[in-house]
Amino acid sequence: MRGLIVDYCGVLDGAEEDRRRWRKLLTALRQEGVATAILSNDPGGSGADPIRTWQEAGYVDHVVLSGEIGAEKPGEEAFRVTAERMELPQSDCVLVDDSILNIRGAVENGLVAVYYQQFDRAVVEIVNLFDVEGEF
Repeated sequence: MRGLIVDYCGVLDGAEEDRRRWRKLLTALRQEGVATAILSNDPGGSGADPIRTWQEAGYVDHVVLSGEIGAEKPGEEAFRVTAERMELPQSDCVLVDDSILNIRGAVENGLVAVYYQQFDRAVVEIVNLFDVEGEF
């Protein structure tokens, strides 16, 4: 696996402690050469500024918003556009999302998916998929 795609609402917008841990994990993955992106069904515009700050601060390489690309998860087009921006095939990408419908859509379109319920559970899968070590 060479790319991590993370949902925003329900995953990255949690409690400050979880956001801190996500920032640490994303930084470690990027240092290992993993491409990172946020894929959100957000409509875009100025209301998406909190999402864009993750890219501006250097935690993710790309922010892909459904309202700006005209495609939503769990549709294949949203995954395809995100993988293309990361310059990876979909089969090299992992999606982390709190929607089981988006998880199913990702798997049906060739991605590996991690169903997000809480950070401590998801991080175990993520570090194993990317073979990264550290305390997150």
